[in-house]
Amino acid sequence: MQAQQQNGQPSILQNQVVVFSKNYLPLARVNLKRAIVLLVTGQAESLFSSTQQWEVRSPSVILQIPEHIRLTSVNPERHWKVPPVSRREVFRRDNHTCQYCGSTKHLTLDHVIPRSKGGGHTWDNVVTACQTCNATKADRLLHETGMVLRTKPKAPIHPAIAFAEQFWKEQAPVDT
Repeated sequence: MQAQQQNGQPSILQNQVVVFSKNYLPLARVNLKRAIVLLVTGQAESLFSSTQQWEVRSPSVILQIPEHIRLTSVNPERHWKVPPVSRREVFRRDNHTCQYCGSTKHLTLDHVIPRSKGGGHTWDNVVTACQTCNATKADRLLHETGMVLRTKPKAPIHPAIAFAEQFWKEQAPVDT
């Protein structure tokens, strides 16, 4: 999609470029300015030459910026850790919705397997619950209450993997 300047002319510097890792894993979308820096400094190279390219001119050079670039080196400092279980992160993961009834009011945290019965404070055991459902479940297991989780709790995944999954879903051909 072409961005527009105030005078109606397209501003190609607002376009997005997909950055792939050295191992061809799509990592992120960056604007054209960042892509230029990566290409000029040798940190990235052009990828998939048959895709769209944008021409960027300076007084001394004309650059062809492709729609996809690949990093040429690995940054060993960029390690990602699973964040600790916290109220804010659990609410974000569960979309601020009770995982038993779907309510968005008076939310609390609930341990699927109660701590008193050996359940830990881990990503796969903590869910968002409204006060009513949390009180109904109390200190019991799900099969004892007849309650059912809407989604299975799980730890957040690496942001690059989440982006890659979304990228490949967008690239899938549409069935007609």
